[in-house]
Parts: sequence; C-alpha cells; structure tokens
Amino acid sequence: MTPSKGWVGGAALAAASGLGLAFYANQVARTAESLVPADGRFLDVAGARLHYVDEGSGPAIVMVHGLSGQLRNFSYALLDLLKNEYRVILVDRPGSGYSTADAGTPPGLIAQGAMIAELITALKLDRPLLVGHSMGGAVALALALDRPELIRGLGLIAPLTQMQDTVPDVFRGLAMVPQSARLLFAQTIGTPLSKLTQGPVLAAVFAPEIAPDDFGIRGGGLLSQRPAAIAAASAELFGANTDLQRMVSRYGDLHVPTSILFGRQDAILDPGLHGHRIAAVVPGAKIETIEGGHMLPVTVPDATARFVRAAFAYGNTDRDLEKTRRNTI
Repeated sequence: MTPSKGWVGGAALAAASGLGLAFYANQVARTAESLVPADGRFLDVAGARLHYVDEGSGPAIVMVHGLSGQLRNFSYALLDLLKNEYRVILVDRPGSGYSTADAGTPPGLIAQGAMIAELITALKLDRPLLVGHSMGGAVALALALDRPELIRGLGLIAPLTQMQDTVPDVFRGLAMVPQSARLLFAQTIGTPLSKLTQGPVLAAVFAPEIAPDDFGIRGGGLLSQRPAAIAAASAELFGANTDLQRMVSRYGDLHVPTSILFGRQDAILDPGLHGHRIAAVVPGAKIETIEGGHMLPVTVPDATARFVRAAFAYGNTDRDLEKTRRNTI
C-alpha cells in the first residue's frame, strides 16, 4: 500500500520539527557553556570523567552538589568563606556540569559514591570532610557506608536520605519520562520546556527565598538546561529509590561523625523525613534546623559555612578519640 500524501507530509513535518527542536537545544547548550565555562580540572575515574575545582589550603573538604546542580552552587558564595581555612574541592557529579559518565547505564547514587571515593584517593586527600547537598547528600552517604575510612565526617545540607513515594512537584515531569525515551526527550522537548519553566522552577527550588538574578551564570544554573544534564537528572530521579532502598537499612551501622543542616521551610525535601529520621538512627548524628529553604549554600552562605566548620570540628573529635584509643592499647 502506498502511503498517502497526507501521511508523508505529516511525517516530514514531525521530522522537521524534531530536527528544529534538537538544533535549538544544541544552541542553548552552546550558549550556556560559553557563559558558564569549565572552572577547574578533570580526572578520569572508573566509569566517568570528573570535573572539579581545587582551591585553598589546609585540611580538606570535598563538596558534592544536588540534582540538576553543579559545582558553582558552592562557589557562588560558600567557597570564598572557607578557602582561607581549608582546601576545598568542589565536584561536578557525572552528567552534571562538566563531568561526564561513560556510555551505558547512568551511574546511580552508590556508583557515584564510589567515583567520589576514587577522586579522594587519587588526590591523596587525608580524610576530608565530605559535604553533600540535596541528592549530593545521598551520594555522600553512599560513600560513607562503603568507604568510611576515607573521610573524617559527613556534613549533609538538606540531604535526600529516604525513599520517596513521589518526587517534588517541580521535578515530577522529569521522573515520568520513560527510560527508553529519556535521551530523545532531552534532545528535543526537554530544553525548550526547561527554558519556558525556568522561572517557576527556580522559584520552587529556592522557596521561600528568592532566587538570585545572577544564579544562571554565577551559580551555574544555565548548565541544567542542556540535553545531557536533563537526561542525567531524569535518570537520577528514576533510579534514586533503588539505591536508597539498599542504603537505608544500613544507616544504623554508620559510624562516621555525621552533621545535618536543614532549612525549616524547605519546600523540596521534608526536614522531618530526610533530616530527623536519619539523625535518630545514625549513632551520634547531630541535626540543626535554621530559617530557610532548600538552597542554603546560596541563600545563607554564612550560616552554612558555620555549619561546615562545626561539622569539620565534630569529625576531628572522632579522630582524637581514635588516637587516644590507639595510644592506650
């Protein structure tokens, strides 16, 4: 049967539309990368090439960003408050910023934890404090559960720690994209949709605070509109519960000094579910809640820096106790 002219015309129009959307997405990506270039160095680890910034001197702190974020979420304001006291390493997670994952299945939380562990080893860091924000908190927890000897403690800022029946409304569309269509969605519809909704999305993520006008460039927000970043975020939302299910039952065995900071008005992750629940089961965990929303490293950097310093000191207490124990044997 010969296809009708209408069917052929419709298929041609759809193909042309798809190519046009893909071209637009590529243009957005190139513009974002010209405005927000790579800031640091690159390190190859098993399964990924990691982009990281290494500034300051002194004892080390490694910082891991959240969903759809990148390392400028920390360098926006927090880095300058810490780098005169510590050596601060900011890391783009695979698929975010300028870090890339090898072809195949995107790395989950546990796999990303192993990648950060490899970076710590490659840079010869002496038991750094590991700081994780939002989904980066889950990655930090994954590392701490599997390689606790590598770090002195955890500083978790508004962390994802528990499985969720639903994702936050602002990310629900990303979580619903079928795995088989994820890359196609990201390369065509995802970027234009991200551009159209960037105002409401930022408002929701920063609520109740106001997103800074310069967050797109100074905070790296523009990079989240690239197709690769959209596909990575979708994959992470889709697969987070799988790894969290394996992690939650182990929290009671986590013997790493753990400090948690949450904003009381966090509209993305509930402080009771993701903060107080884990603090109740991790031995010795400390939790602090302050006025604020989800993006504390950007909106209240001074308070966040104080928290990081306190978390580092808490990790030192554990090291001092270990030294005392060894000296008495």
